[in-house]
Amino acid sequence: MIWHAARRLLTAIPTLLVLVTLTFFLMRLAPGGPFDRERSLPPEIEQALAVEYHLDESLPRQYLRYLGNLLQGDLGPSFQYEGFRVRELIAKGLPVSLLLGLLAMSLALLVGGAMGIAAALSHRRWPDYGLMSTALLGVSIPSYVVAPLLVLVFAIMLRWLPAGGWVEGRASDLVLPVIALALPQVSAIARLLRGSLLEVLQQPYLRIARAKGLSPHLVILRHALKPALMPLVSYLGPATAAILTGSVVVEQVFDLPGMGRYFVQGALNRDYTLVLGVVAVYGAMIIGFNFLVDLAYGWLDPRVKA
Repeated sequence: MIWHAARRLLTAIPTLLVLVTLTFFLMRLAPGGPFDRERSLPPEIEQALAVEYHLDESLPRQYLRYLGNLLQGDLGPSFQYEGFRVRELIAKGLPVSLLLGLLAMSLALLVGGAMGIAAALSHRRWPDYGLMSTALLGVSIPSYVVAPLLVLVFAIMLRWLPAGGWVEGRASDLVLPVIALALPQVSAIARLLRGSLLEVLQQPYLRIARAKGLSPHLVILRHALKPALMPLVSYLGPATAAILTGSVVVEQVFDLPGMGRYFVQGALNRDYTLVLGVVAVYGAMIIGFNFLVDLAYGWLDPRVKA
């Protein structure tokens, strides 16, 4: 198990380095700069700002400087949020994004898992067709379409929930964003678990269990569920990445003070250090979640450790 974890970590480090490198140079290729305004700044002020933020140096030197600071945990100052370091902005937004992602993933696993099991138990009957049709609809509609529709129906027409904003401790602010983020994953998990369960239920040892008189519910809970979860565990890595990247749009739609909003504003304002910092944190989180999924998969199936 230790060597299995070490191999995964060794591949994670270069992956994060490539991600940061690509983001660094792609941001520099984008037109405009962090200090462009509708009104042009005097040349001496532009020069002073460039010197202050080391933008007067060559790109390779800026890149090496950034990597050196990154290794020390310094994400640099924000170009647009005057007086703030990037790590301070991320520290403000990260708890909101983590809470949103955790709630969305929990909802997706709970509802999607229940739908998948119910569909497998009623295979080729009306509940199966109805649940899978609903799941197909959920997979087909992305979060950036679902979010405005939820606002239109539940906030504007019915006035049950707030349309956006964030008041710390008010749970109603998270209901619509969590549903918007979780809905595509609910559908994917339901379809994946249904197919995996149906495949496992065809195994000879489960046919024998049913022949001995065990109820379908006991067969699934005691014997079929653990092997059926293997494909679902593998999917949790990409699903977590989808929820984290989807939160960028959802946080912007619902005006939540998470990292997604900082990322969008940073990209629009060419705030190089802020975008790089958010990408580095998101990349580390996605790699970390995939690492945990690999460990869980290795625990469930020892053959993958070889």
